[in-house]
Amino acid sequence: MTDLKQAIEEIVEKHLPDENHFIVEVKMSEKSGKTLLSILMDADEGVTIRACAKLSRAVSEELEAKEMMPEAYILEVSSPGLDFPLSSRRQFEKNINRELKISLTSGEEIQGKLLEVLETGVKVLVNKKKEKGKKATEEEVTLLFEEMKKSIVQVSFK
Repeated sequence: MTDLKQAIEEIVEKHLPDENHFIVEVKMSEKSGKTLLSILMDADEGVTIRACAKLSRAVSEELEAKEMMPEAYILEVSSPGLDFPLSSRRQFEKNINRELKISLTSGEEIQGKLLEVLETGVKVLVNKKKEKGKKATEEEVTLLFEEMKKSIVQVSFK
């Protein structure tokens, strides 16, 4: 299954609309007795339905032509939703200046504005809780990628 998944990832990479688009995840699972092939694609400027449809057609045609999927399968191509955790350096870069909620491997949660993506992690501006009689302060915190279990962009309706 891993060789097949790797071959599919190579096909997806080849058919991405342009260099602004990138793969977030290629996942194979079972659904109603069929193989569900889920492809999540993102882009520096956002993903359109047209780009998803184009990728879906191209991947499907190549899978069929090469007879890579021996049985019936379901192909889903979409962009990651707002609640989908950031998983690649490129996704973090795309979300600079946005508010993130970060769960750390230590169990702690941090919320703050993503300032910068470093080689080994990120720099976040965190609001420190104000102590009685004092103003709230902000502090820059550097987190390593390996310390972060889950990072989700927080939606603001301001």
